[in-house]
Amino acid sequence: MALYPALAFLLLFSATFSSCDSGKVLVYPIDGSHWLNMKILVEALHGKGHQITVLRSSTSWYVSEFSPYYTSITIPQEQAQNIESQDFMTSFLKRSMEIRQRKGSFWAFFKFYRNLFHLIGENQKVVAKLVVSIFENKTLITELKETGYDVFLTDPAFPGGVLVAHYLQLPLVFNVRWLFSGEAHFAIAPSPLSYIPQLFSHYSDKMDFFQRISNIIYHSILVYMYHVVSNPPYQAVCNHYFGNNVSAMSLIQGADIWLMRVDFTFELPRPTMPNVFYIGGFQGKPSKPLPADFEDFVQRSGEHGVIVMTLGTLLSDLGPEVSEIVASAFASLPQKVVWRHIGRRPVSLGNNTMLVEWLPQNDILGHPKTKVFITHGGTNGIYEAIYHGVPILGIPLIFDQDDNMVRLKARGVAEIVEVTMLDVKTLTSALQNILDPEKPYKRNMLKLSQLHHDKPMKPIDTAVFWTEYAMRHKGAAHLRTDSYQLPWYAYYCIDVMAVFVGFGLVIIALVCFLCRYSIRCLLRTKKSKCE
Repeated sequence: MALYPALAFLLLFSATFSSCDSGKVLVYPIDGSHWLNMKILVEALHGKGHQITVLRSSTSWYVSEFSPYYTSITIPQEQAQNIESQDFMTSFLKRSMEIRQRKGSFWAFFKFYRNLFHLIGENQKVVAKLVVSIFENKTLITELKETGYDVFLTDPAFPGGVLVAHYLQLPLVFNVRWLFSGEAHFAIAPSPLSYIPQLFSHYSDKMDFFQRISNIIYHSILVYMYHVVSNPPYQAVCNHYFGNNVSAMSLIQGADIWLMRVDFTFELPRPTMPNVFYIGGFQGKPSKPLPADFEDFVQRSGEHGVIVMTLGTLLSDLGPEVSEIVASAFASLPQKVVWRHIGRRPVSLGNNTMLVEWLPQNDILGHPKTKVFITHGGTNGIYEAIYHGVPILGIPLIFDQDDNMVRLKARGVAEIVEVTMLDVKTLTSALQNILDPEKPYKRNMLKLSQLHHDKPMKPIDTAVFWTEYAMRHKGAAHLRTDSYQLPWYAYYCIDVMAVFVGFGLVIIALVCFLCRYSIRCLLRTKKSKCE
C-alpha cells in the first residue's frame, strides 16, 4: 500500500513540471551580433526539449528562416533596419572615425551624438512600424494566442518584442545588456552616478569631482535620447493599442526575469535587483580542433605563437589606409597572424599573415599557440578571450567598445590603441608590450579567467534555469519591485523631505514667535515696574 502514495507523488511532481519539460517559447530577437547571443540561448533551450518559435523580419540578415533549433514566423517588412546593412554600418563607421579624429572638441562631441541619434532614431521607427504590422495582422495574432506559449524571450535594446509580449500577455524574459535608453541597469536598479559610470563616459568607478560632473552630463544626454529620440515611436504605438498610461519603459521595468549579459569579473560592481541574473560569458565553451588549413598555419608559428585579429562582422573594413598600417605592423613581427579582413588586400601584407573572411573565433582563441587577441571591444569576443585566458589589444570603434576596453585595461589584461592615431610604430609597440613575458598581461588574464570559471553554475545553465523558472511559475512577480511605479518625487522621498522641511520651518517660526512674544512680555513687565 505504501507504493500508491509514492506513485501519486511522482505523478504530481511530473504534472507540475511537465509544462517546463515541453514548454513553448516565443522569441523576438534583434539582428546582428545580438542574434549571435540569442541563438546560443535558443539552442540551449531546444536542447532541453522546448519548442522554439522565432519571430523574424523578411529583411533579416542574421536570423535564418530555417533552422533545426526553431520554427520561424517571417513578418513582411519593407524597410530594413540600418544595423542589418553592411553598407550602412561601413558608412557609419567611416563617419565615426572622422569624428574621432576631432576628439576633444565641442563640435566633435556634438557630431558624435548627432550621428548616434540618427542611427538609433531611424532604427526605432522601423521597429515600431514592424510592431504595428504584427498587431494589425489579426490572423497572426490569433495564431500566436492559440498556440499557448509559456514564455516570451526577447532582447529589449529595440523593444518591439516588449510590446508584442504585453499584447499577448505572456511572461517576459530578457536576454539583455542594453536598452533604448542606455545601459540596462539604469532602468531597474539604483544607479548612483557618483560611482557608476554612464555609457560613453570612459570612466571607472573611481571618479573625481570633475569626472562626476561629466558623468551627470553624459547621463543627461542619454535621458534626452530616451525622451526625444528613442521613445516617441513606441509611445505612439502604446497610446494607440494600450492607452496613454502605458509606456515601453514601464513594460520593460515590469519584465519577470532579466538575464543580464554581464560578469563582474569584467564589469564594475554596482547595485542590482532580485530578478536580475548574470550570464556574462554564457557563449564561452571549450575549443574544438581547428580546420586543417588553420591548424597547419598555426602550427607553423613555432615558439612565437599566433596573433588573432577580428573586428566583428559589420566593422571589419577599416579602409585602405588603416589596413596598410595594420598589415605593415604585422609584417614586422615574428608571430603568425590570422586576420579576419573584408576589403581590398593590403599591398604591405607579410608572409606571416593569413587573411580570411571568416574564422572559428572561439576555437582559435582556445588554441594554446594564441598569444594576443586584437578586437574592437565587442562583448562576445571579450568574454571568449576571458574564457580562454588570452590578453587583448583593443581598437575600439563605436558604441560601448571604448567603455569595455577601459574596464579591461583597469584589470591589467589589455592595452588600447586609438584607431585615428594608429601608425606602424604604435601598433607594433603595443603588441610587443603585451607579448613580453615579463609583463603581467597574460598572468592577469589567466587570473581573470580563473575567476570567471569559478562559479557554482555555468552561465548558460543559469540562463536556461531562470527561463524555465518563468515558464513553470507563469512569470516571477514576487521578484519584481514596484519602485518603478512610484512617481519620481516619491521614489526619492522628495515629498517626505518637503514635509520634514516644512515641519521644521513651522517649528522654527513658532520658536521665533514665542521668543519674540516672551521678550515683549519681559520688556512690558520691566517698564511697568519702572513706572
